[in-house]
Amino acid sequence: MSTASTPGPLRWVLAATAAVLVAGVAGVVVVVLIAVSVITGGGGGISTLAPVSVPGIHPVLLSAMGQATAQTATVAPGCAGMRWSILAGIGQVESKLAAGHDISPEGRITPAIIGPALDGSGAGGNTTAIYDTDAGRWDADTVYDHAVGAWQFIPSSWQIYGRDGNADGLADPHNVFDNALAAVVHLCGTGPKNLSDPVQLRQAIYGYNRSWTYVSQVLAAITTFDQIGLAAGGAAVSEASGRAAVIIAAARQWTGTPYAWGGGGGRPGTNGTVIGGPSEGFAQGAGTVGFDCSGLTQYAYAAAGIALPRVSSQQALQGIRIPRSAGLQAVAPGDLVFFGTNPSAGTGIYHVAIYLGAGQMIDAPRTGTVVREEAVWMDSYAGAVHIP
Repeated sequence: MSTASTPGPLRWVLAATAAVLVAGVAGVVVVVLIAVSVITGGGGGISTLAPVSVPGIHPVLLSAMGQATAQTATVAPGCAGMRWSILAGIGQVESKLAAGHDISPEGRITPAIIGPALDGSGAGGNTTAIYDTDAGRWDADTVYDHAVGAWQFIPSSWQIYGRDGNADGLADPHNVFDNALAAVVHLCGTGPKNLSDPVQLRQAIYGYNRSWTYVSQVLAAITTFDQIGLAAGGAAVSEASGRAAVIIAAARQWTGTPYAWGGGGGRPGTNGTVIGGPSEGFAQGAGTVGFDCSGLTQYAYAAAGIALPRVSSQQALQGIRIPRSAGLQAVAPGDLVFFGTNPSAGTGIYHVAIYLGAGQMIDAPRTGTVVREEAVWMDSYAGAVHIP
């Protein structure tokens, strides 16, 4: 499950450790940790431990990732470079970070996350039947095994990697503190490893799930969470002010409005409805009144007295360009963020959103969705524009 190699270039520096917070049950503790890092020979860095808060991630789950990261030296002494974003990336692909589930203060997930039966039918990507190994204890199935928990362990793997992450005397895959720590053990393996080395990180993720498509999905998610950590700086981002606040407020008032290709514009219609709908001949979503991505940004900027071109590729040519290489820490709330088919070069622009801070944006993503706030898509992030 692991490969040994030499340490990579990153050295991590703990900046602060918050007080231990006692959760709702006696003896169960949640440690909130804050860290920053420096890259040897250069400025900037990636947070190793979780920020205080990340929009869209349950605070108990975030605490579990921070606590598990901090315990790496104890459960895997030869493992360096573990960071919260690695756990978040795995969790995002495996269970969407337990979205739609409740998590108690002590870490118990309700309802339990149980994957499809591994009966060889191909469900869950499995084509070989895995018969019951836990007498149904964790997956409630006495015929086949199922992957369980936020980081999706099959019961036989849980017997190897399962750990008691919250010191309650039980290693329970349905407890996020236990499951997150087990993921650390699995990714780190038993030999020396440095997960700040991209090659070793790829191999560790492949060992977690032997699919290179899976590896690519997880790495894209890790990049997103790394950038969120940098943007958050270990603390909540302050509210936007001035013109940026006007732009963001104008966009947020339409949260939940359907996506409509060709919809939106620089002004509201009668009684506050949005001018525009799907372009002629575009059958999918025909008749929908709402916004497309650039219609939303054009409308929001118009509210602050700024006229933008209609399409995202033209909006990307306005103002002061902020390249992808500068990272989200260079982007201010209210700036436009762009996405392209060749993001490293900043070309092939196909989507635009408004940056909110802390790695989050508000946008109208695509047909079948609504105006919403979500994490910046770092896999296709092509840079930003600041309009002074």
